[in-house]
Amino acid sequence: MKRSRQPVEINMGELRQVLDRARREPIGEADYLKLKVALDVLDERLRPSRTTEKTRTVVEQPKLTESASTPQNHGEHPTSKGHGRNSATAYTGARKVVIKATLAAGDTCPGCNCGKVYTQRQPKTLVRVVGQAPIEATVYEMERLRCNACGQVFTAEEPEGIGPEKYDATAKAMIAQLKYGSGVPFTRLERLQRQLGIPLPAPTQWELVEDAAAPLKPAFDQLIWQAAQGEVLHNDDTGMRILRMAREPSDKRTGIFTSGIVSLWQNRQIALFFTGRQHAGENLADLLKQRAEQMDSPIQMCDALSRNTPKSTNGVKILLANCMAHGRRQFVDVAANFPQECGYVLESLGMVYGNDALAREQGLDAEERLRFHQQYSGPLMDQLHAWLKDQLSGAKTEPNSGLGKAISYLLNHWQALTLFLREKGAPLDNNLCERALKKAILNRKNALFYKTPHGAMVGDLYMSLIYTCELNGVNSFRYLTELQRHAEDVKRTPEDWMPWNYGETLAAMQRPAAA
Repeated sequence: MKRSRQPVEINMGELRQVLDRARREPIGEADYLKLKVALDVLDERLRPSRTTEKTRTVVEQPKLTESASTPQNHGEHPTSKGHGRNSATAYTGARKVVIKATLAAGDTCPGCNCGKVYTQRQPKTLVRVVGQAPIEATVYEMERLRCNACGQVFTAEEPEGIGPEKYDATAKAMIAQLKYGSGVPFTRLERLQRQLGIPLPAPTQWELVEDAAAPLKPAFDQLIWQAAQGEVLHNDDTGMRILRMAREPSDKRTGIFTSGIVSLWQNRQIALFFTGRQHAGENLADLLKQRAEQMDSPIQMCDALSRNTPKSTNGVKILLANCMAHGRRQFVDVAANFPQECGYVLESLGMVYGNDALAREQGLDAEERLRFHQQYSGPLMDQLHAWLKDQLSGAKTEPNSGLGKAISYLLNHWQALTLFLREKGAPLDNNLCERALKKAILNRKNALFYKTPHGAMVGDLYMSLIYTCELNGVNSFRYLTELQRHAEDVKRTPEDWMPWNYGETLAAMQRPAAA
């Protein structure tokens, strides 16, 4: 979060007078303070902005002693940059053309006329990339003949497979992908298409994505139901604008928000977006109404804002976990004023994050990860907790200072911040949901607002489907296209048309036809 700078008034005329006096005689205390303020402001303006919150860029790291709280192979592993070209296997969305050789397996070698040629396991590959407009169009000119006697007109038949609609499913899917997946406003795409000679007015784009949203709604509703069954639920929200938002006279809430919920269920990640007057906690409460009664208590991961926790959970007991990254950021913000103390806290939390990264590298399951953190991260957190309490109880830190408030934040939410030491599967932070909300923020920065609540609902639907595909490594353009082409099947059995299993459903439908 960017910090607003406090306005500082500097009179350049007075500064020049101070400099003139400094050439003749030593300056006084008042003149010294004027120069100091000016130099401090200049230093702040010239100081390069920090683009990362990594400990080594915030403070000089203290040297913590290695102990049993740190695994033997713990430490930062240098990662190599992704230089080099993409291999042919990386082009999963490319059209593939198989070219057969003039020779066949078993033929005599034309080079030596002695041996026999055989097929190699890996063919030679060539990749050729071409450019085109985001939305392509084809104009079919069908010849017409007219009888000079009776006047009857005979027109050439339409080519097979072009369909009755002017805009097919791929056009609608690409418009939705650009708008809600990449943040390209309708007006910007309209200008680009006009420049490329394929006009596509912004109102037409909206009509197309609105029309395509109806067959996608059953899949979206099924996604909501499956998300409600998740073992871990991340949630947060960000501000949004809806121009035509009707309000009740008694409604005192003025804000409009887009809530992001990321649910982890059966090793899958489901992203949901809801835009309106409700906060993230209220939207989570609505989601939990669809949770099955026999499900275990879910873990909710969020920051410590009260609006993120549901007031009513429909009888569902929630295990609350708070975001470690938010607590850490409290110390990052005051590190310049308290480098030694903040350096200690940041280094301690960094070792905990290092343990979590090591657990992922080793492929530990939830139970093994819990025991790993209890063995290595538990002593670190106990040591940090004792240090934090001593800073306040021992009068080593002023409670109302920036450092004191950061310490109080951690102590006040310590139980929720350390849930990962007591419950298997509990995450350290809410970064997963923070990344998901970037979809909504990208759309807000480019399009600025939604016009109506209905438009916001359409946007939530597309962003939920697109980002869920992205989280699960699925081609969202193909997914949106196939949902439109099989609208009746999606309506009948939406559980078979989720991003992770729709490919199997399509394959099963094609097998009888092939047989």
